[in-house]
Amino acid sequence: MTDLSRRLLLASAVGVVFSGAAQAQSRPDRTLTVYKSPTCACCDGWVAHMRQAGFTTTVRVTSDVRAVRLARGLPDALASCHTGVIGGYAVEGHVPAADVVRLLAERPEAVGIAVPGMPLGSPGMEAGGRREPFDTVLVLRSGATRVFARHNRAA
Repeated sequence: MTDLSRRLLLASAVGVVFSGAAQAQSRPDRTLTVYKSPTCACCDGWVAHMRQAGFTTTVRVTSDVRAVRLARGLPDALASCHTGVIGGYAVEGHVPAADVVRLLAERPEAVGIAVPGMPLGSPGMEAGGRREPFDTVLVLRSGATRVFARHNRAA
């Protein structure tokens, strides 16, 4: 093998390694852990929504979801019926999968995102076609919130 051939082979191998590393960095991890009470059926609907969107989910049943939420820095005012954890962020309530994808892509300095309460028409809360408008809020480390996304609003 000539020196030129060896250099081309080495350069090709280095290129393959770096392109694989770049692809791995561009695809955020989609492994989600969900903490929920043992009796909540709407949580199961949200988990199904996240799985359909390509997330790998692990469900942890707990009698104290509040403790999980508070440990993650989410105040009671933003409470829903389940708390997810992904990529270092908390995901509280019936947050649409697209919002979680955006959160992981943008990586803001934040505790996470939340859909407080259980609005009808949010993922897992589909009931008879009723759709209430709701917002997903970004929860900043300071405890302040701002609207991250708006849903079910008339165009």
